Amino acid sequence: MPIKVVAFDADDTLWVNEPYFSQTEQAFCQLMSDFLPPHTMAQELFKTEMNNLALYGYGIKGFMLSMIETALRVSQYSIGPRSIEQLLHLGKEMLEMPIELLEGVEEVLIALQPKYRLVLATKGDLLDQERKLEKSGLARFFHHIEIMSDKQEKDYQKLLRHLDIQPDEFMMIGNSIKSDVLPVLQLGGHAIHVPFHTTWEHEKVDIQINHPLFRQLEHRLELLNFL
Repeated sequence: MPIKVVAFDADDTLWVNEPYFSQTEQAFCQLMSDFLPPHTMAQELFKTEMNNLALYGYGIKGFMLSMIETALRVSQYSIGPRSIEQLLHLGKEMLEMPIELLEGVEEVLIALQPKYRLVLATKGDLLDQERKLEKSGLARFFHHIEIMSDKQEKDYQKLLRHLDIQPDEFMMIGNSIKSDVLPVLQLGGHAIHVPFHTTWEHEKVDIQINHPLFRQLEHRLELLNFL
């Protein structure tokens, strides 16, 4: 059956995201350098993030809370209120970052919009993702916006039911093999991986994919060669 819906991930597929987390993590590790070396501090922060993921979900606000929790734990609760205020400031700076569209994004969306129903399928904090979408100026291209708490097979099943399509009528495009590719292939949908130069540790998977409904591209403009 022909593809009817083409869905795009948002963070690091349409606009820059992960580098801001990396920059903030570096600032956090520098702030905490009296307690642990930067590499070890980063490991402690990641451990806290993973422990909190089921409670806070994905996004900047959960990251802020995890920074504060890690700082308190590592410092044995000796860190002062000014340092906590600095951590809150780092998080707020992330929330206020301008949106930097990735090269070729608008060109691809303009070309595909007349041919397919375009969907934005992203995960994270609802308010933050809505803010980024509005600031990006891309909302006009999408037939439907889906902001998920996670991107597992059941989450995509829910999306397909809402769109009233079969899995083989659906194509997902994103930078994460774990979130944008594997669950969609498991459902019987099409998936395209467009790598971004920086990937969050939690999204990394060591796997080789050999599947007839999978493609890997070096640049999003390559989409126009076959869609």
